[in-house]
Amino acid sequence: MAIQFDPTVLTDSLPALAEGFATTIAVWIGGVMIGMVIGFAIALLQIFCGTWVRRFLRAYIEIFRGTPFLVQLFVLYYGGPSLGLSLEPLTAGIVGLGLYGSAYFAEAFRSGFTSVPRGHIEAAECLGFTRLQVIMRVQLPQMLVIIVPALTNLIIVLSKETAVLSVVTVPELTFVLTGIGSERFAFVETLLALCVCYLVLVELASRAGQWVEVRVGRFLTR
Repeated sequence: MAIQFDPTVLTDSLPALAEGFATTIAVWIGGVMIGMVIGFAIALLQIFCGTWVRRFLRAYIEIFRGTPFLVQLFVLYYGGPSLGLSLEPLTAGIVGLGLYGSAYFAEAFRSGFTSVPRGHIEAAECLGFTRLQVIMRVQLPQMLVIIVPALTNLIIVLSKETAVLSVVTVPELTFVLTGIGSERFAFVETLLALCVCYLVLVELASRAGQWVEVRVGRFLTR
């Protein structure tokens, strides 16, 4: 029996789809911002702190990189209340996505800092720059140019990880479309719409990353 595509399944549910898509974008942006802030802080601490701090941060990175995001989300949402941490699904989704991404962002930032030629740092120190000035005026600008492609890829990966949040009832796009598909028995239409929406997100993130890479490169070559 041939499968027939019924577009009315989607057109009848446009308000719910729009709300789910908006939630997906909000969770994605929130998770990326949290991940980048924590990751940047971890990268700086790894470079400038002592051995025990670096070991602790390395353990943090390995734990979050070495375990599935789904498991981390379950531990945070379902295991949190036993530790006195009770979060709403949306909050748990944003925090979980941010913590998961922070480990990857930390490695990207760290590799960017260490990729700056040592000669540039020594030249700045010879000019009397303080350690903070060396970071802000020499290492940070060059590091940003180096890691923009890597950051873009990580942001794209996190956009697709938002689909996992449906398992803790975050009302994002996957959760909404899965509910519509189950209610209307129209899984082909809903899955196709889900693929298209995520393709749009990935394309937007990719174009934005290319634009930032060009702008940052032009700024530093002035």
